[in-house]
Parts: sequence; C-alpha cells; structure tokens
Amino acid sequence: MTIKRPRQPTPVRPAIWGRVLALTVAFTLGAIIAGGVVFWVTRPGSIEQTADQLRTESALRDRAQIKTLTELARSTRGRLVPVLDGLGLAMPADGTAGPAAVTAADVENWRKAAADAVQGFADPPSGETATNVARSSLAAAVRQIATTVDTYAVARDLTGLARTAAMDLAVRQRADALFTWSVGATALDAVNVDAGYGHQHVFLPTSPGEGALTPDTAPEGSHDS
Repeated sequence: MTIKRPRQPTPVRPAIWGRVLALTVAFTLGAIIAGGVVFWVTRPGSIEQTADQLRTESALRDRAQIKTLTELARSTRGRLVPVLDGLGLAMPADGTAGPAAVTAADVENWRKAAADAVQGFADPPSGETATNVARSSLAAAVRQIATTVDTYAVARDLTGLARTAAMDLAVRQRADALFTWSVGATALDAVNVDAGYGHQHVFLPTSPGEGALTPDTAPEGSHDS
C-alpha cells in the first residue's frame, strides 16, 4: 500500500522575490516622482509670487496715497472757501458786477491762496488709476479757480461790454472749476471707501444750478456703499 504525503508548496525562487521587490521599488519611486512633478507644476512660480508681492505693495502704497490726498483735499478746501466766498460776493452767478467794496488787496489775497493751492498739487506721485483720477480732477479744478481769479482781476479794469463779457467768462470758469472739483471729490470718496477709510466728503460749496455733483447721504467715515 502506497501512502501519499501532502504536497509541499513550491518554494518561491529568489528570482521571483527579486522581481517583486523591483516592482515595489519602481512603483514607490514612480509615486514619489509623480507627486514631486505635481507639486512643482502646481506650486506658485517665482514670477507669480513676485507679481503677488508687487500687487500687495502697490495696494499698501495706494492706501497711503489716498490718506495723504484726502488730507491735501481738506487743507486745499480750507484755502479755497474764502476765495469762493469772495468771488460769490464780487461776482454773483448771474454775471453782474459785484460790490465796489472788493479791493485790489482782496483780489491779491485770492490769487495767493489759489496759487498756494495749485502748488499743493505739484509733482504728484503715480498711484492706482482711480486715485490718479481723483487727484487729477482736484488739481485741474484748483488751476481753474486760479484762472477764474485772474479773469476777474482783468475784468475789474474793464468797462462796458468788455467788462460784462469778461465777468461772464469768469462766472463760467468758476462753474467749470466747481464741477471738476465735485468729480474729483466723488472719486476721492469712492477710493476712500474701497481703501477701508469710509466715506470722506471733501466738496466745495456750490450754488444751485451750477451743475456740480453733490456728496451722498452716507455718514462721514461710514462704510455704506
């Protein structure tokens, strides 16, 4: 009688183990390399990082410029309000001649105040587009007010139709100046809100019918849009 022994498992040859180990190593290395490729492809590049840094620096610089510009606008308004009040008495909106109480010294004081205001906007820094628009509009308005004073000074020395025409021109120049300032003040208000400073209403006094923009009803410093 023949007794059959249980069949022993065939031992795995060393060559098979070597192939398994090689495949495992290859798979692991492939995964590492693939992960590295994905990381290097998807990570922010040096150019993108530099661009982000420049944008951040530009935004911080613009916030500082907005604050400085707002302070300049307020101080300029303080210089110009007496000039506009004087012109309002000397040159009513209908273009008629004002009271004779306006003296040459008064006009000279207006000229000096306007010239100081113009100088305040000399050599402007370059900022973001919206800030540049606000600054340029305010600067243009200040120059127009200075021109208005000059035109009025010339008109004072004229008579008859020439005086009337010069006065009418000065009145229109003043209206254009006030409108231009209101555009700049509106833009300045908007950039202040965007920068997180809240509403800043730096408008010049105007008369009804002059067409100037007026401030919104949002409280000063509020962040309501």
